[in-house]
Amino acid sequence: QVQLVESGGGLVQPGGALKLSCAASGIRFVIMGWFRQAPGKERELVATITNGGNTNYADSVKGRFTISRDGAKNAVYLQMNNLKPEDTAAYYCYAKLLALERWGRGTLVTVSS
Repeated sequence: QVQLVESGGGLVQPGGALKLSCAASGIRFVIMGWFRQAPGKERELVATITNGGNTNYADSVKGRFTISRDGAKNAVYLQMNNLKPEDTAAYYCYAKLLALERWGRGTLVTVSS
């Protein structure tokens, strides 16, 4: 069974850092990434990375977040630096292989003093 399991969320002060991890089981996806959804808002793209290492970031996180991937572990990571209160959201791992898409259950990130 294909599953995505996230970890690494939590409470952090503005200006702080967190690293999210997502481990995939079952198959190796071509595209992996992260989306987020804040209360009352639609889910939005944060960052994606292909199995070739090509990355794509939302403008709001460029220069602060870094996505990376470990092919051997079939995992994707999101290093989040200089976090802002507006980064508060549930963060969801995403993976795609052709027509197959999978979502993780989400991990909550709260940025507050």
